[in-house]
Amino acid sequence: MNALATAAPIRGTTCGAAAAGAAKGAFVAADFARDFPILSRPVRGKRLVYLDNGATTQKPEAVIEAERLFYRESNANIHRGVHWLSQHATDLYEQARERVRRLLNAASADEIVFTRGTTEAINLVAYSWGRANLKAGDEIVLTGMEHHSNIVPWQLICEQTGAVLKVVPLTDRGELQFDAFEALLGPRTRLVSVVHVSNALGTVNPVARIVERAHAVGAKVLVDGAQAVAHQAVDVQAIGCDFYAFSGHKLYGPTGIGALYARREILAAMPPWQGGGDMIRTVSFERSTWADAPQRFEAGTPNIAGAVGLGAAIDYLMAIGLDRVAGHEHRLLAHATEAAQRIPGLRLIGTAPEKAGILSFVVDGIHPHDLGTILDADGVAIRAGHHCAMPVMTRFGIPGTARASFALYNDEEDVAALMAALAKAQQMFGGARR
Repeated sequence: MNALATAAPIRGTTCGAAAAGAAKGAFVAADFARDFPILSRPVRGKRLVYLDNGATTQKPEAVIEAERLFYRESNANIHRGVHWLSQHATDLYEQARERVRRLLNAASADEIVFTRGTTEAINLVAYSWGRANLKAGDEIVLTGMEHHSNIVPWQLICEQTGAVLKVVPLTDRGELQFDAFEALLGPRTRLVSVVHVSNALGTVNPVARIVERAHAVGAKVLVDGAQAVAHQAVDVQAIGCDFYAFSGHKLYGPTGIGALYARREILAAMPPWQGGGDMIRTVSFERSTWADAPQRFEAGTPNIAGAVGLGAAIDYLMAIGLDRVAGHEHRLLAHATEAAQRIPGLRLIGTAPEKAGILSFVVDGIHPHDLGTILDADGVAIRAGHHCAMPVMTRFGIPGTARASFALYNDEEDVAALMAALAKAQQMFGGARR
């Protein structure tokens, strides 16, 4: 592997004016917003208030420039070329892998597999580890707040292996019923797959505690970190999980790139899940042998520019400081929650005491899709629907929610715009219904 030991800023990337001075003074979200070109464009003649960060975050200039420069100055295929440009592109790609290792505090860059995102990472575990290790009667424990991407792959694997799913129920506040979780664990439990932060509720799960209980019965643990890595520091060694998955596009990085962390000894024992170039050691018509991990799981030409852009996004975020980002978003969520609770006819869905910056709600007499459309007319971008978490909606007896999700560039002015647009929507529908 051509991984570099250092992780200096990728050539052509800067951390942005606000990020470069992030360690100084108070956290001013409006200063960071200037690093994101799209936030300066109007929408429907109004200032863009982007509150759909749970679906995807916007991209700072540093990320946009990193991808642009890669294609202008560094583009070549990686790992197999002997010429300078190929070796240079390989170095950039492996530097990005080292940045992911540092972001997650993995023990080695060899524990990081690049994927297209969280969905592909979970499918990789399901089809490689799952098919090799699960058999009829084995149990997979999920929770009632999982994204479809952490439900459907396991359903498919259960159909193939005869394993069965067990589901941890939720409280009315949107927390796991931890006693019920412990009761589900037993000698047949082979895997616990749990979301770190619920995209539909904002609930932050006690993943280290979950890992401890699961390991006590010999089960492996996969953590879906799609909604966590951009909003709090993540330490996979402290959590103790066996797998951790995330998507770059929710981390201020490009779409089509993400990563799977897996403990080295587990990754080394997993068979390939896709075949092709760069994941082999030898090939003949009689048999083939496989490269070591992580290349064994990166068949074909990867999203090299995306990895470089992801590395730039990690540089940007870590220059600001994830603890500072988390503090800002927690304050903003508290402010938004208080403001929302003053709106008659609005009901919050997901009120766990440990939450990330996600505000999901319903408003009496107004369908979430109508809310999203009306708010869009005022330049306020939110998400409306089931958020790829239909079991959550079933649990709360609703078709969907409106969801505002916050990022480091959002502030109280954005919250005020959201609340004003909600009041306008209620007026359009004949006033609040109590």
